[in-house]
Formats: sequence, structure tokens, C-alpha cells
Amino acid sequence: MAIERVREYFRGFGLEDRIIEFESSSETVELAAAAVGCEPKRIAKTMAFMVGEQPILVVMAGDARIANPKFKAEFATKPKMIAPPELPGLIGHEMGGVCPFGIREGVAVYLDESLSRFATVFPAAGSGNSAIELNLAELEKYSNSVKWVDIGKDWE
Repeated sequence: MAIERVREYFRGFGLEDRIIEFESSSETVELAAAAVGCEPKRIAKTMAFMVGEQPILVVMAGDARIANPKFKAEFATKPKMIAPPELPGLIGHEMGGVCPFGIREGVAVYLDESLSRFATVFPAAGSGNSAIELNLAELEKYSNSVKWVDIGKDWE
């Protein structure tokens, strides 16, 4: 199970106890916000794309959407989301639990500027009923992000 891989990943930092598991689904931004008890925009959704032959993850605020022209300017290609059946093989997590922790080797992680307005955010933790609250410095560190990007829209 992917949540066990994420739990093991955070165990290496002594943070596995910060993972929250819910009785109900947190597979969408709205469900996650209800489960956590926060505004949807503080949910750090993780979106998976193919850039050429390389899978990447973009973590962005729950109220942000991908701006196609910004994505193309950053990655020199149009955004092509990874189909749900391909996620476990390429990323290591299933739809609803995709997060930037405990992922397959070689998957690059990017953090979108839409997250920068929050002190803490709630990304998933490998399952469709989990999350972990992290401040931005922790998110940057534990996601092993490549860099911050500005590819979102509708959040400003």
C-alpha cells in the first residue's frame, strides 16, 4: 500500500505520527478540506504529468488550476496528465492518494507559487483517506522538490 510507503518515508524523519488517516474519503480537494477542517485552497493537490518520457509532479493550492501557457513556457510542452491506471507504475500512488512523498525514483517534483500564501498546507499521504500538515519549508524539504514554479491560475 502506498500509504505504508509514505509512512515509512516519514519514519526516516521521525514524522510518521503526523500522518492523519480519515474515516471518510479525502480523494478530492473538497473532500480533503472537509476531512481536515480547512478551506479547500489549503489542500496541496498533487498533479501528475508526462514531460516527454519523464513523469513529473506539480503540487499546487486546491483553488489553483494549471495555466496551459505558463506550463508550456516552463516545461517546453503542453500539459499531458498521466492517466489514472498509469499512476501506480509511473508515480507509485493511485488516483486520490498521489503525493510527492514515497514516490518512484526519477520523478521530479515542482511546487507551484499558489501555495506560497499559506503557513501550512495539507498534501495527501499516499491514500484516498490521508493527509499530512506541513509548513512550506517542510513541504519543500520532504518532497525533494526541484524548484518553485509559477504555472497556476485562478487563485490570485
